Amino acid sequence: MSTKYQSVNNLKVSDELLSFVNNELLRDTEISSKVFWAGFDKAVHDLAPKNKELIKIRENLQKKIDNWHIKNKGNTFSVDEYKKFLKEIGYLKEEGSDFKIETKNVDDEIAQIAGPQLVVPIMNARYTLNAANARWVSLYDSLYGTNIIESDEGGSERYDPLRGQEVIKYVREFFDRYIPIDGTSWKNIAGLKVVKNDLIIFKDDYEYKLKDQNKFVGHRGDANKPGAIIIKNNNLHFEIIINPKAFSAAHDIAGISDVIAESAVSTICDNEDSVAAVDYEDKIICYRNWLGLMKGDLKIQFEKNGKNLERKLNPDRSFISKDGKGLKLHGRSLLLIRNVGHLMTNPSIILKDGSEIPEGIMDAFLTTAAALHDLKKRKNSKKGSIYIVKPKMHGPDETAFTDLIFTKVEELLKLKKYTCKIGIMDEERRTSVNLKECIRTLKNRVFFINTGFLDRTGDEMHTSMEAGPMIKKGDMKSSKWISAYENNNVDVGLKCGFSGKAQIGKGMWAMPDKMNEMMKEKINHLKAGANCAWVPSPTAASLHALHYHQINIFDQQKKIFDRPQANLDDLLSIPIADRPNWSVDEINKEISNSAQTLLGYVVRWIDQGVGCSKVPDINNVGLMEDRATLRISSQHIANWIHHGITTKIQVMEIMKEMARVVDKQNANDKKYINMSDDYERSLAFKTACDLIFKGKEQPSGYTEPLLHSNRLKKKINQN
Repeated sequence: MSTKYQSVNNLKVSDELLSFVNNELLRDTEISSKVFWAGFDKAVHDLAPKNKELIKIRENLQKKIDNWHIKNKGNTFSVDEYKKFLKEIGYLKEEGSDFKIETKNVDDEIAQIAGPQLVVPIMNARYTLNAANARWVSLYDSLYGTNIIESDEGGSERYDPLRGQEVIKYVREFFDRYIPIDGTSWKNIAGLKVVKNDLIIFKDDYEYKLKDQNKFVGHRGDANKPGAIIIKNNNLHFEIIINPKAFSAAHDIAGISDVIAESAVSTICDNEDSVAAVDYEDKIICYRNWLGLMKGDLKIQFEKNGKNLERKLNPDRSFISKDGKGLKLHGRSLLLIRNVGHLMTNPSIILKDGSEIPEGIMDAFLTTAAALHDLKKRKNSKKGSIYIVKPKMHGPDETAFTDLIFTKVEELLKLKKYTCKIGIMDEERRTSVNLKECIRTLKNRVFFINTGFLDRTGDEMHTSMEAGPMIKKGDMKSSKWISAYENNNVDVGLKCGFSGKAQIGKGMWAMPDKMNEMMKEKINHLKAGANCAWVPSPTAASLHALHYHQINIFDQQKKIFDRPQANLDDLLSIPIADRPNWSVDEINKEISNSAQTLLGYVVRWIDQGVGCSKVPDINNVGLMEDRATLRISSQHIANWIHHGITTKIQVMEIMKEMARVVDKQNANDKKYINMSDDYERSLAFKTACDLIFKGKEQPSGYTEPLLHSNRLKKKINQN
């Protein structure tokens, strides 16, 4: 597939991307294509050299850190000497005076409503629409279809009435704890009605009210026989559906047929870790889907279970408020757009020096231009803001560069300064140790900080590659640096005034089939002070939303505020294994686990262009995998080879063995191409091996350069 370009000022732009921008993206905006391309050309050529310089600084810092560890090999590690060295080379910045963020016009979904956050690959319109519509999800369905309700019929297509009763019991008991009725239980009620602005709950000949009547906010239908009752708790809503004729209400004396939970309060539409976008063709798909979301007209036809279906964006939900007035609640998740980081370039546009455009700069201008359509309608952001999540930034110089990029974006697109809000992914070591100063550079734009355990671990390994062999992956979560990292993110965010103004987020639950386990563990993200956390599906969002009814996160943040801040020395501790005495079996098992997940992910990325999917692990447990998982696995094995824990020959044997395992796991996929039929000719297998054997040389340990170049080869061969 050869790309055809047109010259536009000093740029060469692929024909299809140029047509998309001129005829779709800018249509019905106040920005003409002539003005756009002239301003874009100038801005890109101003920004690209700065981008290149920042990447060079990364490389130079890494060389200096490598040399320091080599020079100090065998010496007792001194954190004070290490800190002094990191300051001398500019890796560790002096911390400035205290300040508060000044971000304005932030939507309630970010500032006031604590709840789950979805991350969805923007390349897949069907998944994206499903995520956008996951603001409201059936709690009954979510409970019935997961392992939270334990019974023999779990997940079967045949309805089990006993399982259905367990679902109803679960919800009623939850309501009794967090939305209690004064004088009786939700299990015993016979009906609900609205009288003189109050919710009346009746049982036999008695009438009851909620202990806190403020939790009743509205209804739908006739007040005496409402079709739905709207409850609000901790700024999240439940819609209690009343339909005695419904199948699900057959054994319910109150006629309640479902409970709809406000679930995915916000969604990150992802151009980065969860997509495989390597050229103009892929990028146009991403941009077109985002444009459809911002215009509100994205729709998709598909077949499911033999039926032809259409999916489009849900409208807002209309109710009658308790005082008899019209009430509308946002029908969709607040949509954020994740751009790519500063590293990668893309062949969609060629600069005047013949180099490819930095992809993050292209994303900034084009995804913001798409959001111009929403600024007119205010359907996504009621406050007129555009929310960009910016990943993989290293330190304050790079966050300041992001501020500069979006200043130029706003100037070109005639937007008010600071319309573009920035979410900082705190997933690189140099950002973690300088988080306060990173936030300072974006204090008028920042709307979220979020920890990413996997990428942060991958960067930890690569940065300290020469320090020694890393501990096992499973031991990382109990290491000193990780708890300091997670606490520091919250501590700094709260000290910088995030509570009630911006999100402090936590990472993904990776096992979409293990919801019972999620409900036991993920509440810890709230206890840690996070007012949003990532979930892998709408079902998971509706269930995780229950946690935010259990804990008032803003009260929790007040309790956390005065604790001692996480220790920088702990944050800089290096997770190396001190004189490891692992057996050969232990080493091989660790490598096998990493190799299997690595291969399972890479084979879909290279051969099918799938950037995120549920990949079975070595024990056939489905895990949501993206490039962050790949980074940690490849860097870990590369580190062990480098320090002689294993050998390249041994790893190659394990890779071949695991390729056979992955081939078997994908036996039912008609599009799948076996790796083990011919290892030498399998581009996917070669890519997976290169990620390990060339892992030490990869910039910051990132997987994108190898993935992108080999996916491009695959696409050329397919055409």
